Amino acid sequence: MTAPCSVAGPYGILYGATAIGFSLAARGATRILAIPGMLFAASHVKNDLPCEMNSFIAENPGVEIHLGRDLAIDPKLLKAAADRIAPPEDGITRAETLLVVVGRGTNDPDANSNISKLARMLWEGMGLGWAEIAFSGVAHPRVDAALMRSARLGFRRIIVFPYFLFTGVLVKRIYAQTDAVARIFPDIEFVKALYLRDHPGVLDAFCDRVGEVHEGQPAMNCQLCKYRAQIIGYENDAGAPQAGHHHHVRGISAHAASDHEYR
Repeated sequence: MTAPCSVAGPYGILYGATAIGFSLAARGATRILAIPGMLFAASHVKNDLPCEMNSFIAENPGVEIHLGRDLAIDPKLLKAAADRIAPPEDGITRAETLLVVVGRGTNDPDANSNISKLARMLWEGMGLGWAEIAFSGVAHPRVDAALMRSARLGFRRIIVFPYFLFTGVLVKRIYAQTDAVARIFPDIEFVKALYLRDHPGVLDAFCDRVGEVHEGQPAMNCQLCKYRAQIIGYENDAGAPQAGHHHHVRGISAHAASDHEYR
């Protein structure tokens, strides 16, 4: 019996993965496909989640479990992002429009750099005038600083796009910060784009990840992983053991974990 399992959000995965695995095993599953509900591979995907999977495997030798890869930068997700961002066809041209892509932010430079790549591809692909990046936490620039800088660049419209799968405290905070800066610059039109949510491209990307792990070993890009290579500023992380850092809350329900961040 094969059980495909997709748990959305970092806290849902880290806190609920093992509990869900035990539940599926109790229902007779002998092969589990675990798909991370995460946009990029940072510490949660590279360390915490494999640690949870390894712990489950050690405790359930009769169950075969396969871990898929993150959604990553994918043509289907790019199309979904472009649909969310698409500015209205009015008197303001795309050349007069600046895009601010907001990522979650992490201490993994490889994951953070994907926001820059994503922003560049959307900027050029959509024919926009400029693009900036921001992060809701951990990394810089933060949202308010990026918006203040963007507002001084002379564009008539600024589109703020949270590159998030779900709503919650962070997306609401991004929108609130946008409103605050908009009040300071009333001559600029600020547009709060919808996050990815359940766009068909997102759902198709999840289906692709299930197909990858079902058919064979998914290939994650580890070329710039700070745990595999000595990356500037993170040299001591190379070769670090795969260990989770949420053990103090391991075993709480996925529902309670989801409330922790996405309330």
